[in-house]
Amino acid sequence: MTSPIELEGVETSSALDKEGASPDKAEEPKKLAGRTPGQLMWARFRRDRTGVVSAFVVLFFFVIAAAAPLIAKVYGKDPYTLYGQENPELLDMFTMPAKPAGGMDGEFWFGIEPGLGRDVFTQLLYGIRTSLATGLAATLIMTVLGVLVGLAGGYFGGKSDYWLGRVTDFFMALPSQLFFVAAMPVITTVFVAPDEETPTYVRACAIIIVLSFLGWMSLARIVRGATLSLRDREFVEAARISGASPWRIIRKELLPNIVTPTLVQATLTLPSTILSIAFLSFVGVGYVEPTPDWGRMFAIGANIIEQDPYYMLFPGVAMVIFVVAFNLLGDSVRDAFDPKTGR
Repeated sequence: MTSPIELEGVETSSALDKEGASPDKAEEPKKLAGRTPGQLMWARFRRDRTGVVSAFVVLFFFVIAAAAPLIAKVYGKDPYTLYGQENPELLDMFTMPAKPAGGMDGEFWFGIEPGLGRDVFTQLLYGIRTSLATGLAATLIMTVLGVLVGLAGGYFGGKSDYWLGRVTDFFMALPSQLFFVAAMPVITTVFVAPDEETPTYVRACAIIIVLSFLGWMSLARIVRGATLSLRDREFVEAARISGASPWRIIRKELLPNIVTPTLVQATLTLPSTILSIAFLSFVGVGYVEPTPDWGRMFAIGANIIEQDPYYMLFPGVAMVIFVVAFNLLGDSVRDAFDPKTGR
């Protein structure tokens, strides 16, 4: 027995057939509706489960970094108070955590620091905050420098491209890590007298300057290559013939077309920049006491790894998760922007 719904569908179909239209043809305009490149990129990115999970992990790190003071207030601890000195029962006679597993309990979730007895959980929160803020600032400056140099060399060509290329080669030839270690003390002494303590903001500015000084070259070469492939295209020639100035052509025609490689390279640069910041603090030329920082925590943990291996556990795991997630996110963003990808 045919249901009313089926009869209704048959009647509707017959009516459409009589009018010379079918259901498939009625839905055809929806199927032919175009999507913008941004919508296509977002659709490809959502299909990539690895990229989506990595994005949530990276977002989680940024949220806890931004909310570090609020989390510490709710938690009831801070990264500066010497809890082991205030309560001698927390440390043994060798200034190691008296409780097992590095002093981890309901009061100190990640344990306490050997020697001074500071809270590891809040140190990690503020260390992530310090590293991310410094890394973002340095990556932003690297991106701006790389885009400017790459666009100038690629568009103007000739002697401008030659000399900018030689400058880029010179900076790429410098041993970056040795230059970091050698330049940091010099930069800080320029702004602070030798007999005075270097403020944290001066160290932060020095780290950003050094990292930006030696981190823009890869992006500059990528942007230069993209600009060389675009400067002889029809839309650029049309703008040039119409009397547009070089600045207008660069700003209106070239810059929007290099957003994709720039964004992908910046996404891949940030985790390596954060690792460089940790390296500087680890060797003693970056952030120093009492500023919480990932690299400084690794430096402390390296000295007491045999006596208290738990101190390095959470900072190390957090660093590995963040760097891996950000690199996977960069790969996913690159695949999403690439229209030829099969993912």
